Amino acid sequence: NLMTHSSQSEFAAWLFAQSCEFMLGVAHIKDLPADSHPEVTFAGRSNVGKSSLINALTNRNGIARTSNTPGRTQQLNYFNLGNKLHIVDLPGFGYAAAPKDVVHQWQEMILAYLKGRPSLKRVYLLIDARHGIKKVDKEHMDIFDEAALSYQVILTKIDKLKSAQQNSMLEKTQQDILLRPAAHPTVIATSSEKNIGIQDVRSEISRFVKTFKEDDSNDG
Repeated sequence: NLMTHSSQSEFAAWLFAQSCEFMLGVAHIKDLPADSHPEVTFAGRSNVGKSSLINALTNRNGIARTSNTPGRTQQLNYFNLGNKLHIVDLPGFGYAAAPKDVVHQWQEMILAYLKGRPSLKRVYLLIDARHGIKKVDKEHMDIFDEAALSYQVILTKIDKLKSAQQNSMLEKTQQDILLRPAAHPTVIATSSEKNIGIQDVRSEISRFVKTFKEDDSNDG
């Protein structure tokens, strides 16, 4: 895909201006939708700002509801963006509140999903900029590394840090993921509230979607 930077940004803006609808919630592997579109998945522990980011990316309010209450039925929430891309909201799996066997079952399902999903192009792992990478984040990374699945770290709530702190947090996070086999080397700093880095995330994601100028019949 040899698009220039400006046309990539234009395409990204176009893509994320499409309608975005909730498709379905998946609690069992057998219920996954057909592998018909490229998909990207957002992961992160509770209160990391996942719903806010998905809402900011898609210019929607309340499309991704913050229903990740620990102990609730865990499910992958699928959103359809303009019939071009599936966005998947992956609930956190570092829940102390849920019984051990439930947590284990959920982790098994996530691993099966991550390993067996050809259309899954990348996981975006959200890390709260105020706290940096925590133990549960490392557990997420271990699972993605084990599944050999490309993932990229997104720092959220970057506006809550002073600008000097912002840079050092960004550098520290980049350093922390250097030795991770499946991690994308670039960390993106975002704030859903202040609209920081949102366009960068859109541009990254749009690379997995065929451009709107291309003919759908050239799928070969």
